[in-house]
Formats: sequence, structure tokens, C-alpha cells
Amino acid sequence: MSDRNWIGGFLEAQAAERGAADNTTAAYARDLADFSGWLAARGQGLDAAQRHDVEDYLVHCEAQGLAVSTRARRLSSIKQLYRFTFEEGLRADNPAVQIAGPGKSKRLPKTLSIEEVDRLLAAAETQGRNADDRLRNACLMQLLYATGMRVSELVTLPVSAARGDPRMLLIRGKGGKERMVPLSPPAREALATWLARRDALDEMGRARGKPASPHLFPSRGKAGHLTRHAFYLLIKDIAVSAGVSPAKVTPHTLRHAFATHLLQNGADLRAIQTFLGHADVATTEIYTHVLEERLKELVLDHHPMARD
Repeated sequence: MSDRNWIGGFLEAQAAERGAADNTTAAYARDLADFSGWLAARGQGLDAAQRHDVEDYLVHCEAQGLAVSTRARRLSSIKQLYRFTFEEGLRADNPAVQIAGPGKSKRLPKTLSIEEVDRLLAAAETQGRNADDRLRNACLMQLLYATGMRVSELVTLPVSAARGDPRMLLIRGKGGKERMVPLSPPAREALATWLARRDALDEMGRARGKPASPHLFPSRGKAGHLTRHAFYLLIKDIAVSAGVSPAKVTPHTLRHAFATHLLQNGADLRAIQTFLGHADVATTEIYTHVLEERLKELVLDHHPMARD
């Protein structure tokens, strides 16, 4: 079998059997295509690569200046592929099974203060070309901060999830896993206001022969809903209007702010893990480090015995 067939079979299995998300499958495809191309330049294929070849590839990635996280992800993709080929009997061994990854750096996630988030939420209500855009933008930001959703989860929300003035929002996350996240009163109000207007727009569209959209945040684009890229650009514009540095504002920093602010106010780490949809609480524990850093800053900035 060719490298292309091996990779194609692996990706199909990830999507069908393991329920891998589209973004995860796309990342596997990019990583494995790069590894396959590197092998091909050496006159090799995936079927004959050995442990030293995988290690040489990782050295090549490091020489290119790729981040530790990128190199760790590429090795993970290679390991997953060879585990698949071993289990399927395409190879009698797994050449990557004993290779240790470079390890991820302990960089703390960027977050925002409560005051900065308040300014972003206020700015969202005034950001947009028309009243409809402003209602939608206010709803997007309120939901993002109230739930800590991933941006892909936010923009693909089905309108059915918003029906009935919900106190809890059902979110479909990575691998199709579902979780329930409570909504704050401001988020519920923004959601109800946007839903009423969105339904009115849908009704006007149906009168012109357009089908109703299944998405809470519909778009005329190919995807049928607001895209991650469009929302990324939107949140930068909102940051400018709010007087917050756009460099520190992304959809993911709102997710970090959601978790950090909950922890600051006494929320249980396991509850935050559930809200964020983390499979392992170890992933959530990074926010305890964020809180520790903020407490250190508080002491150094305000304690009467602190010195420069």
C-alpha cells in the first residue's frame, strides 16, 4: 500500500471508530503528509521507516525551529498512525512506540482581568454594521464568557440548543462528547434577545423561499454558520473598541478567563474540568498555576514590605 492509502485508512478509522473531530483529523493529515514527504525525499516510505528514521525526522523538525508543542503533536500523529498499522496487520512492529516526546512547555495561558472582560462585553453591544449584527455579537461574547466554550463549539451551536429559555446549555465538544454548562443571567438575556431576532430573520427568509437555518449563528457562507476565522477577526475589532490590546484577546483567552475567574471565586477544579470539557483534570490544573501567579503579583504589588 502507498503512503497515501495508509494515511487515508488511518484518518477514516479515526473519524469512524474514535469519533475524531474534523479539526483533529485535519491536524493528523497535515502532520503525516509532512512526515511522508520527508521520508519520500530520502527514498523511503511509511512501510519501511524505522525508529531511527522517526528520530531523525524529529531532529529535522527541531532544526526548522518548530515549537515544542508542534513537535510533540507530530510525534503523537506518527505514533497513532503506526499503532493503527500494527493493529491492522499492515506492519509487524511499531517503530515509534518507544520514542519519548520533547515534552510540552509549562507556559501559562494568557488570560484577562474581570474589568477587561466587562469592557469587551460592553463593546460587543455596540460593534456591528447594523442592529442585528450588534445583537448577535453581544450574544456571542456573553455565551463565550459564560460557558468557556471552544470557538468551534460556539459557532456551530444548533439553534435547537437555545430553545425554551435554557438555564443549562448542551454543548457538543471534541469527539462528539456532550456536556451541560449553566448560563449566567446576562447570557440568558442576550441569548433570548438574539434568538427572537434570528427567528424573525429566518421567517422573512422563508417568505422569500430560503430554507431555515439549523444554526444559532447562521451565515451565507459555505459552512452555513459563522466561521472560526470570522469570529477571530470580530473579537479583535471588539477588543479595539473596548480599549483592550487586541494582541491579548482571542476566543481562547476568553475561555481561559472563564476558568481563571471561576477558580478565583472558589469554584471546584473538577467542576471547571467538566465545564471546559477536559478529558483529564491534569489539563485543567494549569489554571491553579495562573491563580498562584496572580496571588504572587498581588503580594508584590500591594504588600507594605514588598521591595523592587
